Amino acid sequence: MHSPDPLGGTRPTSRDVARIAGVSQATVSLVLGGKWRGRVSERTAETVRLAAHELGYRPNLAARNLRLGRTRTALLVVPALTNEFFARVHTGAAAVAAQHGFGVVLYPSPDGVGPARDPFASAQAALDGVIASSMAAGALQAFRGTNLPLVMLDSDPADPGASAHVNLDVADGMRRITRHLLDLGHRSFLHMASAVPSWTFDVRAAALADTLRGAGLRTVRAPLNVADAREAAHLALSAPGPRPTAVICDDDILAVGVGKAAHRLGLRVPDDLSVTGFDDMTLATAVEPELTTVRLPAEEFGRRGMEALLAVLAGEPAPPVTLPVDLVPRGSTGPAPAV
Repeated sequence: MHSPDPLGGTRPTSRDVARIAGVSQATVSLVLGGKWRGRVSERTAETVRLAAHELGYRPNLAARNLRLGRTRTALLVVPALTNEFFARVHTGAAAVAAQHGFGVVLYPSPDGVGPARDPFASAQAALDGVIASSMAAGALQAFRGTNLPLVMLDSDPADPGASAHVNLDVADGMRRITRHLLDLGHRSFLHMASAVPSWTFDVRAAALADTLRGAGLRTVRAPLNVADAREAAHLALSAPGPRPTAVICDDDILAVGVGKAAHRLGLRVPDDLSVTGFDDMTLATAVEPELTTVRLPAEEFGRRGMEALLAVLAGEPAPPVTLPVDLVPRGSTGPAPAV
């Protein structure tokens, strides 16, 4: 039965959603409360969400006994607004937030190093919590020491200053892409590493070095943009001595810069040089040959981050989460050239 609407007419209830979706009201509560994982199938959850959308149902926030905050606003701090990955993280976080009547403010911190300054006169008065994605620990001093819950994404799980952690298995991604190249016969490698000093890139470098025991590896660092990566790769690939047969990059953006450098040097990808990226952004399929890369579930990452923040605000446990990643082989990698 519909309940009265303050503006006149009636508004749909959770019972209406349950009837349309063919489930119990308890299932509706689990799904729309973000607590369905492990209890309800993905298919059922989607059915409930579609029914709620069709009816225009919004949970009665005042009736909830959750200790959610005062402003119903979360801050998502990211290294850059121009990077597609962080736009997708925001999309996922905002989708979950909207189901709970929350808003998400997107705020950049230069290169994830910082410092990320308080965007308001007082973040503690204007926000209920902070989600920080791929940030250096020292970049978040403005939010530490306050009562604001801080959920860290893609960061050191040993950081004691965070209320919850959600990570991507970037170490596994680097191991997979390295083994892919080893299986193709490559034994001489260049690591085009990000110049940004953060946990996520340190983990990738450690996994690469561990997987390449006994193989040749040289590391060159570059800022996360195509122009700088191109120049750094040009110098490395034209240096005296044996040239590497594969370049492993910390990011798709760096990989595009390496591809440009290879072209300028007259090297064919992948016949003369294999190149790999990381993230699987749209950029990875906008170049020729398309990039072999590691796909990161960015939207799911954002969703889990917002769910963790809501759990913390509700006084519920928010155990650490590590999301799996996938290797995506494409045309930029091939067998090692004959010496």
